[in-house]
Amino acid sequence: MSSTYTHQLYTCVNDLPQKWDHVSESCIFLQSNYLGVLEKSSPANMQCTFVGVFEKDELIATALFQEIDLALLTTFGDRDHFLLTRLRNFLFRQYASKLLLVGNNMLSGQNAYACLPGTNEEKVLETIKNICDTWPNKPHLTIFKDFTQDQTKPFNTAKFSSDYPFSSQPNMIFEIKSNWKREDDYVLDLTKKYRDQFKRCRKKGSSLRNQELSLEEIIQNEEILYSLYLHVAINSPFNTFILPFNHFSIFKKQLGSDFILRGYYENEKLVGFTSVIRHGKELETYFLGYDVSIQREKMLYLNMLYDLIDCGIVQGFERIIFGRTALEIKSSVGAEAVPLKGIMRHSFGVIHTNLSWIFPLLEPKAKWIQRHPFKD
Repeated sequence: MSSTYTHQLYTCVNDLPQKWDHVSESCIFLQSNYLGVLEKSSPANMQCTFVGVFEKDELIATALFQEIDLALLTTFGDRDHFLLTRLRNFLFRQYASKLLLVGNNMLSGQNAYACLPGTNEEKVLETIKNICDTWPNKPHLTIFKDFTQDQTKPFNTAKFSSDYPFSSQPNMIFEIKSNWKREDDYVLDLTKKYRDQFKRCRKKGSSLRNQELSLEEIIQNEEILYSLYLHVAINSPFNTFILPFNHFSIFKKQLGSDFILRGYYENEKLVGFTSVIRHGKELETYFLGYDVSIQREKMLYLNMLYDLIDCGIVQGFERIIFGRTALEIKSSVGAEAVPLKGIMRHSFGVIHTNLSWIFPLLEPKAKWIQRHPFKD
């Protein structure tokens, strides 16, 4: 007879079991240093809970829950016609504003849970689903997010059979070839059209200077960094949160050298930044910001993407996780789209049974063209 799994909920990193990071070894975003970022610097409309799953007294799995209240935002973005935007915002506020996410809405990919090797994942997920079903602050929507096709296999149980499966925008993944040792090797593998794009971009951005910022430099420049981030965030197609003012300095304090924030300067004025996280053999892009007044002239965003590729090559990473925004321009530098899937349940039965046609209205499909910049 199999033993029963139990669980414990935590909101403070200091209360986590001693073996938490060992169980979460496969995912830096479930380890205590990163969870400390969420504890100290989550968006105002987000509450994070850390979940431990136990077999008898042994911790065998960890998970992240995020409660998000979209009603606290002034806008969800303006990607549709004015009337469609107003209708979508109304529907969100009334019927989809209170979310319970199993996963991390600030990142792309499977950062929802981690298990010890050999653990029964189906049983872990059923335990997590039971927690969701009895969650005290009843959400409109309960969502398990960002799984590849293979990662959805443990969900094929009776416990999830009536939940609605959905596809979200893909994760853009850049694979670094083993024979690339420097940026020139990457450029040589591009077709003429995209080599010309690279050269034109680098020429336009030749006056830009970039450097990695230390914790002290991040703190000194926090106000301008935040204003650069905020401009990009509030003009994005869809918002579910806004980072707090001190988020980047807290991130640097918590992760140290695993968090890299690089500032871009024009005539010694800070005009943009990128941030990335070292995650094993992967380089995970995080938030960025830029001065819109020079973005087009200097091709700043595209220069940032090329610099991230250069960083990944030189530092020996195997891939770069570019996330799910600006899909077409990321594909033009060589990133490939990896489909992501999830499952959801609405608390209103009538809405839940009609999610198959309601969800596409609230989450319209992005229109973009996958570019193919490499030879052959």
